[in-house]
Amino acid sequence: MKTISAAILVAATFLQGAPVAAKTPMKHYPAPAARGTPLPFSSAVRVGDTLYLSGQIGLRPDGTLPDGIEAQARQVMDNIASVLAAGGAGWDDVFKCTVMIENMAEWAAFNAVYVTYFKPGALPARSAFGADGLAMGALVEVECMARAGGG
Repeated sequence: MKTISAAILVAATFLQGAPVAAKTPMKHYPAPAARGTPLPFSSAVRVGDTLYLSGQIGLRPDGTLPDGIEAQARQVMDNIASVLAAGGAGWDDVFKCTVMIENMAEWAAFNAVYVTYFKPGALPARSAFGADGLAMGALVEVECMARAGGG
């Protein structure tokens, strides 16, 4: 027991004189209200040079979901574009996406829309999985990480 206490005292004495690194500041981008209800998360959070986007579903500004996977996929990607722009980023800055899709049979239809938002040969890394139930009955949800823009 005395050996452990001595080790803690030595470590504490060493750390007292050590410079403390400043934490990287974070900037939060608030999520818009959905169907009149504030959402309990940020649309994105910037930490250093990285912008972490929350998952986006295909909600239109009026709080409704379009019908069908293609229409929802386009709205999801347009919603992501808006969040990226708020963080000073664009599609060329996206380096990782995660896709959650309600029905894997609609995988090809989602991909047909998804790839049109990126330059050929410059697709981000991606993970994807089938989901049994997404928020508000959405058919697809996508979250991304991107390089943050200046400021």
